[in-house]
Amino acid sequence: MTAALRVYQYLAPAVLAPLSFYLWWSEYGNLPQVLVAWLIPVLWAYIVPAIGTNMCKVWEFDVRWKLGRFRPHHGFVFGSSTATIAWLIHGHPAETLTDIARFSVILASVLGFWNVLYEVRALRGGILKVYNQPWADGRGEEAIALDYAPWFFGGFGAAHGLSIAGMEYLVGHYGPLGPMQTAIYLLLGTALCIAFPVLGFMRHSLRAHGHR
Repeated sequence: MTAALRVYQYLAPAVLAPLSFYLWWSEYGNLPQVLVAWLIPVLWAYIVPAIGTNMCKVWEFDVRWKLGRFRPHHGFVFGSSTATIAWLIHGHPAETLTDIARFSVILASVLGFWNVLYEVRALRGGILKVYNQPWADGRGEEAIALDYAPWFFGGFGAAHGLSIAGMEYLVGHYGPLGPMQTAIYLLLGTALCIAFPVLGFMRHSLRAHGHR
């Protein structure tokens, strides 16, 4: 399993990054919408883990090529697979506020579930190291992963689902966004995808462990 994960981290983004971009382009034919669905998870997976590894020092990747404690291709490892999963579970474009909420909840559930499983495997294989309270208490990989993964990945999925479906709602009701509007939407969407899971985890950690 460890060997498979080590190959996956290079093979998957090489295949899934262009594939997921193509799938979303086939879905929309509209670059602003494609960027929201495809680019935001890549950006998130560079920003949040990079801070967690090299600034907060609570995560570490044990791989051959690293920038400090961070693997430089991580944004595409997570981002390309996430964009592909989001496309697979995506139904019709959001037309109502209920549609937006529904897709947000579904994507949160799917990403939360599969990423908990992946994190446990990565921790067992030694590819990933996480220095949180369960780790300090000497608990197993499941406890370590369950302390942060549902919050970070489920929270990201909720925010990203909201961003994707929200853009669909806007385009469907008001027409395509211009370049400046797209840039602002991407900035706000990325900020939401960072803030929501981080704040959720901080609240959980404070209640569960008495510290952030």
